[in-house]
Amino acid sequence: MTVSQTPPGSAADEATAAPDEAKAPDEATVPDGGESRKKEPAEKPLLKNRDFQALWTSEAFAALAKETAEVAYPLLILASSGSAFYAGAVGSAQLITASLMSIPGGTLADRMDRRLLMIICNLVRVVLLGVFSLLIFADQTHPVLVFAVAVGSAACLGISNPTGLAAIKQLVPPSQLTQATAQNQVRYFAATMGGPPVGGALFGVARAFPFLSASIGFLVSTVLLLFIRKPMKVEQITPGEKRNTAEGFKILGNQPVLRLLIVWIMGSNMAFTHSGVFLALIATAESRGASASFTGMLLSIAGIGGLVGSLVAGPVIKKVAPAKLFLAAAWIGPVAAILLANVSGLVPLGIIVACVFLRGPITSALFLAYLAAMVPDKAQGRVLGAVMFMSMIAAPVGVFAIGTVFEAAGPVWVFTVMAVVSGLAALPTLSPRIRNLAPPEAYADTSATDAAPIADATTPESDRSDKEGEAR
Repeated sequence: MTVSQTPPGSAADEATAAPDEAKAPDEATVPDGGESRKKEPAEKPLLKNRDFQALWTSEAFAALAKETAEVAYPLLILASSGSAFYAGAVGSAQLITASLMSIPGGTLADRMDRRLLMIICNLVRVVLLGVFSLLIFADQTHPVLVFAVAVGSAACLGISNPTGLAAIKQLVPPSQLTQATAQNQVRYFAATMGGPPVGGALFGVARAFPFLSASIGFLVSTVLLLFIRKPMKVEQITPGEKRNTAEGFKILGNQPVLRLLIVWIMGSNMAFTHSGVFLALIATAESRGASASFTGMLLSIAGIGGLVGSLVAGPVIKKVAPAKLFLAAAWIGPVAAILLANVSGLVPLGIIVACVFLRGPITSALFLAYLAAMVPDKAQGRVLGAVMFMSMIAAPVGVFAIGTVFEAAGPVWVFTVMAVVSGLAALPTLSPRIRNLAPPEAYADTSATDAAPIADATTPESDRSDKEGEAR
């Protein structure tokens, strides 16, 4: 669906306007078929959008609480049972659970009040982690209990993630979607950088403290959600309409731009998932005789790229054309992998990986902005659930492949395989649809197969008609 706009009236029309139809100081009139209509009031800056900032702050506390608890699970398992295998199994179970639960989570986000759904997920984690911390104080830390709490918390994460992202479109105007999704990236990467050291420090004081603080963090997140004044109920289901889970995958597949980009994202995640790349760096550092402290510094150098990327995402997206950003981000992957396979020394490896991670927040924010613009609000949750499932499920495959190849052939072949996989994944970005992308706000809110850019006010009427015909 395209939205055309009537060209402004001529100077002659304005000269003959009746005195009582003159523009008021705070509201302009726009001729439209002989009648006058009021322009929409000027948009508030995103920082003054209290509803969105309440959502963002709430999700920031939830993300920090999640990261604080997640670093403490393996520490608790290692301290109580000494089993590194079980610690790894719990981490894998969390990742798989979150990816699987994102599918029903997206469906729920399109069927019920989104704020209520996020509050429920938060309160479940408040009780779960609060009770768990009390059991740890009582020295009741059976491995099965740890597994159940970790998986239960991951299930809540899988449900709340697509819900929180779908809520953005309800709280910000279309012109600010890109800015809002870019701001979201700061929250995520700041929590990723800040949560683990906080969790580790609290665990050093008392084993229960990371989980108790996470419970309090989710409680604060819940309170902040109550400050959102705008209703967050989704559009009611019309007679005969079925909002089934599979529709999210169908809409994603029918949108050419989103379809091409999700193929690249899946392949890139498989080649450069954080866990897999860190595993490759650790194994490479150990094979070259690096100390544990030096290896830790190497991972810090690599990880800082994501945080820097989240901080510059907004300005970069504002100044650089979307097509150039996606093309550059896609082909940085295989080039970086080739460099990783051929450079000597360890510090250059960390710097190269930091450059790869730098692109993540920028392209993630831009992709989510296109998704928000192209997909109707009533389907946002299901499409986001499908996206999260497809992007997350590729990560365990990448981690397993990296470990297997390293065992069999060493680091050079690991980075070579990364180059091949990321190179194949980048091919869809060469499509004319990606090379000719308009900004996200230029796309209509539609689930049609070909999302067409909104005709702007400066487009000649004849050209605009042609565009509308093509879209239909």
